[in-house]
Amino acid sequence: MIKERSPWKVLDAYRGTDFSGLWPTLPELFRINAGRFAERPCLTIYEPGRISLSYAETLARVEAIARWLAGAGGVAKGDRVAISGKNSPEWAAAYLGILFAGAVVVPIDYQLKNEETALLIKAAGAKVLFVDEEKYPVFRDAPAGLRHIISLKKGPGLGDYVYDIDGPRKAIPQAAESDLAAILFTSGTTGVPKGVMLTHQNLVADCYLAQGHLDLFKEDVFYALLPIHHSYTMLAVFIETLSCGAEVVFGKRMVTKAILKDLKEAKITMLLGVPVLFNKVLAGILRGIREKGPVVYGAVQVLMGISGAIKKMTGKNPGKKLFHTILDKASLTTLRVCICGGGPLAPSVFRKYNQMGIDFIQGYGLTETSPIITLNPIEHYKETSVGRVLPQTEMKVLSPDERGIGEIAVRGPMVMRGYYENAAETAAVFTEDGFLKTGDLGYLDSENYLYLTGRAKNMIVTEGGKNVYPEEIENEFQLFEEIDQILIRGFVQDKKMKIEGIEALVYPNPELKDEAGAPLAPEALRARIEAIISSVNQRLLPYQKIARTVLLTERMEETTTKKIKRDEVRA
Repeated sequence: MIKERSPWKVLDAYRGTDFSGLWPTLPELFRINAGRFAERPCLTIYEPGRISLSYAETLARVEAIARWLAGAGGVAKGDRVAISGKNSPEWAAAYLGILFAGAVVVPIDYQLKNEETALLIKAAGAKVLFVDEEKYPVFRDAPAGLRHIISLKKGPGLGDYVYDIDGPRKAIPQAAESDLAAILFTSGTTGVPKGVMLTHQNLVADCYLAQGHLDLFKEDVFYALLPIHHSYTMLAVFIETLSCGAEVVFGKRMVTKAILKDLKEAKITMLLGVPVLFNKVLAGILRGIREKGPVVYGAVQVLMGISGAIKKMTGKNPGKKLFHTILDKASLTTLRVCICGGGPLAPSVFRKYNQMGIDFIQGYGLTETSPIITLNPIEHYKETSVGRVLPQTEMKVLSPDERGIGEIAVRGPMVMRGYYENAAETAAVFTEDGFLKTGDLGYLDSENYLYLTGRAKNMIVTEGGKNVYPEEIENEFQLFEEIDQILIRGFVQDKKMKIEGIEALVYPNPELKDEAGAPLAPEALRARIEAIISSVNQRLLPYQKIARTVLLTERMEETTTKKIKRDEVRA
């Protein structure tokens, strides 16, 4: 049974005094919770020792940044201010400071090339840039019309440091609930950047409505591991943390050893990641169990099955006790909830985490929806679904086929205002009745749970007229350690008859070794990959089977959330 939650009702006590309207702005939300949780830890990093700011200390730093922006920075209400850097408390403080100044924040991927960053700064018309120390010298000469550059880290010759700036105390014009809060430039997997305009209402509403399917507590410790400029980490980790008085710990590297160290040291309770992260961690756990021999491995598999069945039937989670030793070795004992987003996860992975005692759920959304629009409730999760539609959110399937599959469209308070200075693209993604067309294909069940099948533009139509969704096939390979990347797509099998077949582009795991510990010879490598393709083909429907395999010698380019940029693959 699904638990009824209305966490946004806590705001009623502050409406009319601390804010007016339906939702507070992000600065209003942070002020409320800085008062409620003043002494609790807010922003934390391990470098390697623990460095932490309380909510009160964070508020003081944020207000100082806002005063400088509104004074010496020459930033007025509605002006754009860019920020580009690795995950850090300084990034978070700058982000909030920009909003406290009544300005619009423009988070930029720090992995972009300098010239690409400059183009986005210019496109947004940003007046000020907060940037990491290694890129500070590049932008010191104020390209793209910048007035000021502030370093997110302290160092010799770097000029102004984000924690040192301040300004005179004076009234600063503030943004309203319906005003623009952020412009997020996203290319997704298409390579064409568009500026997604999100209002304060979009972000705050999405933050609270997502909690309609998930309990959050002030004692929670979130882990900001994925790039924080991306809407997923920005909302689902950073803003969610601030909404409930919890603590956010900033991860520095997407390296398994460093991640596990942080999980243990910081006693992380909320881990949000993408499929590749959870696949790697699970593969490592299963490898360790397998090394203890077939008897132990078999016994653990049986116990996992029993644990999962008990959880499904009773809602109780016995796995934490049953597999405490295994989870402790993997630094996962403090985890309360794992949430996977940013791409499809194989149901088998979802199932195994839950069987081991970790409440593991999936969510779905896109930058244009702030981003969350569905989330699996822990007490009633469905392993093959990306979650139940959030409260106050409408979803429908456009032009469904015989399986009920069509393009997913959504309408709700988290849906973007539109694309920045791009009326044509904005008009193209909205229906006449105001629903945003997501570009994703899927279907809804009777309980309003969403099931995704793939992207509309990636769909393959076979000789028999069957629709094949590449992502469904790619999911079948998530637990094979031999494969680092796989992309399924159509190819012309018969030009004359215009018949399309299915091929797999595979970049093998570069660490594969033979029994002697030497790198695999090319013919042995191909045989190993072909055997995996063959075994998966046996599980697929006849029209889904892979007809051709191409082995790649270089990794395919990915987005910062580890999605392959399909349009840029030329193999």
